[in-house]
Amino acid sequence: MKNNFNMCPICGSKAIQNKNGRKWLCPECGFDLYNNVAAAVGVIISDKEHNVLLEVRAKEPRKGFLAFPGGFVDADESAEEAVVRECREEIGAEVTNIKYLCTFPNTYEYKNIEYKTCDMFFTAELAGKFNNMDELIQSLHGQESEVQGFVSQKVDSIEAVDKIPLAFISANKTLKKWVEKNADN
Repeated sequence: MKNNFNMCPICGSKAIQNKNGRKWLCPECGFDLYNNVAAAVGVIISDKEHNVLLEVRAKEPRKGFLAFPGGFVDADESAEEAVVRECREEIGAEVTNIKYLCTFPNTYEYKNIEYKTCDMFFTAELAGKFNNMDELIQSLHGQESEVQGFVSQKVDSIEAVDKIPLAFISANKTLKKWVEKNADN
């Protein structure tokens, strides 16, 4: 069973109870632990030809799969602030013109613990001018612990999205929403 703890972290009782993987309760000392949804962000950076910047993940979960720049929102940080910070950390670049796109729920399994997340997605532009996506990728500096490298994927149809080995289902749904939105423009 995922998210199953064998003892209370406060009193050490082995009578700790798992309430549907969302809450743990110790009948011995009254300790409560809630497994609340974590907030995460991802950002779509693209060019005029609908090429989207993606990272190759350097760690689990889903090491080697593709993802947007992004990550968990820190305490006392807005989602937009997290987008700016994550882009600085993961791709070594500043972003501007941050615009909300959508949210999707996601499951993030890490070291045998299942975290439920609310993934918030934005579009943004990189500060500076680049002639093409290859030039942009050459200018980036990936955070070694998070990013193996960068790729560009042309995303001009729903079918194109399904061919991309994305790390998370929320990213797949987001790219489809992005394609639909761009079709309206």
